[in-house]
Amino acid sequence: MYAAVTLFVSMCLTATTLADHHQPCHSPNMTGQMSVMNLKGDIKAIGVYTYDSLAKKLRFRSNETEAFNTSLTLDVLMFFEEGVFYEIDSKNQSCEKKSLQSVHNPLEIPSDAKSMSTITIGSASIEGEGLKVNVWLGTVPETKAHYSISSTMGCLPVSSLHFLDSTTILFSNLQIETEIKDPDLLTLPSFCEGEPVEETPEGTVNSFVNLFI
Repeated sequence: MYAAVTLFVSMCLTATTLADHHQPCHSPNMTGQMSVMNLKGDIKAIGVYTYDSLAKKLRFRSNETEAFNTSLTLDVLMFFEEGVFYEIDSKNQSCEKKSLQSVHNPLEIPSDAKSMSTITIGSASIEGEGLKVNVWLGTVPETKAHYSISSTMGCLPVSSLHFLDSTTILFSNLQIETEIKDPDLLTLPSFCEGEPVEETPEGTVNSFVNLFI
């Protein structure tokens, strides 16, 4: 795992001369699966997500049926435009409402991201054995953390690396479908309505990425 990530980062950081000047593309609506792990190879979460790219809403639920020893069980509903998110406990019909200090998320390419290069994952010379992706680099203003996002030519996010002070987090997307299959997942549950925003402890940065630290 470490070698693979190191190689990927090396390609991104040494591809400056190959960079063109594409403008960041806009992700479509998506339903898919996401795995999250750190640089040590620890799987933090594996789950399913629904993303509304226009309304900037994201629902992520870790999949408790997966045969992996994940360290996190999450059900979160992110409202990036409103700057809040909800941690949902459907079993106990309760939730916590929190403010977002950063709206950056691994499913969207920020408007100020820089096009670093276009590379092929797999083989470019064998038909059907390669995937051409654009690599985007940037920095999250609120946290100063660096990121590298790879997306298909149709702007589907394949994977992203987020370099934080304490760790590096890798998000990988699988089984992506360009539709919202269950819109109700992006609707706030009735038992969450009217919840006050919890106070954010000093020094805490709430963001989707930081949920996995």
